Amino acid sequence: MVNRSRQAQQPKEIRIYVEGGGDNKDTKAQLRQGMHEFLQNIYTEARKNRIRKNRIKVNLTACGRRNSAFEDYCNALKSHPTAINILLVDAEAAVTKDSVLKHLGARDPSWQENSQFRHLDEDTIHLMVQVMETWLLADPDCLEKYYGQGFLANSLPKAANLENVPKNTVEQALNHATEKTQKGKYHKINHGLVLLGRLDPAKVRQRCPHCDRFCTYLETHL
Repeated sequence: MVNRSRQAQQPKEIRIYVEGGGDNKDTKAQLRQGMHEFLQNIYTEARKNRIRKNRIKVNLTACGRRNSAFEDYCNALKSHPTAINILLVDAEAAVTKDSVLKHLGARDPSWQENSQFRHLDEDTIHLMVQVMETWLLADPDCLEKYYGQGFLANSLPKAANLENVPKNTVEQALNHATEKTQKGKYHKINHGLVLLGRLDPAKVRQRCPHCDRFCTYLETHL
């Protein structure tokens, strides 16, 4: 696989291509900032164990639409062949396949038309299951602190594995829990991107196995 051969060459850069942020450069910047803040502890701890001259740079790109993220990732495999290129997209539904690529092939059949698809490295493809908001539900204390009075924490799903909670249920739970707060009903851009950077990654990893897979991969290569 392409990325496995690069790992043997000790890449000096990790490039992450993330779905989301809309079509506006400002909201893309907000997503990039929120994701950097979410991953900051991983960066910090991993870099403590590395010699400075071998420090790996992390470049995170908010790509907007889902197809754009996939296209940017595939283009990066060609334009940045010495980097570790990573794709992070919503699963959009429960992951029932035995591999991430099989899930995406079924969910996004047009992606299989790309000549690179069958040769992609499974280890570099990662999912937010089922959506980014699933990560938010994993840290109700963060949500309650952000929304304050009127926030209905008890209305959030209690599942140990939140990735089993359907996308519609996640969205409905967030809307119901927040609609009577001073900030108002949950808004993906105005609220979600700020909250992403305030989450406790340990709580998210505990209740979202694919998030733990993503973070573990980063830890390994940082």
